[in-house]
Amino acid sequence: MKIFYFTTTGNCLYIAKNIGGELLSIPQMLKQEKINFKDDVIGFVIPCYGFDVPAIVRKFMEKHSFEADYFFAVMSYGNILATGLSEFEKLANKSNIKLNYTNGILMVDNYLPVFKVEDQLAKAPGRKIDEHIKIIVEDIKNKRENHVEKISMGMKIFSAIIHKYNKSLKPTIDQKFSIDDNCSNCETCAKVCPMNNIIVLQNVEYQHNCSFCLACIHNCPEKAIHIKGEKSASRFRNEHITLKEIITANQNL
Repeated sequence: MKIFYFTTTGNCLYIAKNIGGELLSIPQMLKQEKINFKDDVIGFVIPCYGFDVPAIVRKFMEKHSFEADYFFAVMSYGNILATGLSEFEKLANKSNIKLNYTNGILMVDNYLPVFKVEDQLAKAPGRKIDEHIKIIVEDIKNKRENHVEKISMGMKIFSAIIHKYNKSLKPTIDQKFSIDDNCSNCETCAKVCPMNNIIVLQNVEYQHNCSFCLACIHNCPEKAIHIKGEKSASRFRNEHITLKEIITANQNL
């Protein structure tokens, strides 16, 4: 079994590690020449970004091809899944992938412009994250069939508005970031960035190729990176995942 995952604060990597198999980082695989991946089971563990699929995941799916007897997709989300998984199903179909199983799992939301990390952590026990992961693991082990429920027209319209708004923010969205005097030029931000968007010389410099994943903000050891309008000074990384693992997954050197 091969699992392709994208993680910036550890949630998706934690899910992927629980499922098991050969874990392959999407940012690392994106650097490879076109490959036709084959296995008996192939899965994708990805986050929901603004009710949609992260751009880096779209690029990966469009570049490579896949062959398997059983395909699955698990999407982590922190508030509302909305059209996230249905958008990935459309993307998979374009790659001639028929997903046998899809599921979403409610995790800790790390989107600082909207949510406080403290509030999200307080809600985590009630979300029974590990219990839901165990159900998903058992489903995949037994190659069960499952698909996302149909999305209401109202939610489709609302999601389309969010998608359009998010696209309007790029490519200069990293101009919303600022660096305070606590920055030690440790280069952690550059190492965790999946887009190779950060250069650290005398200062941290963004290159306007940002996926707005917030990896640089949440993984900064000094909490020196901020986003305009952030709701919390606290930062989040899944407690089961190390900074080294995220660097290994995303470093683009």
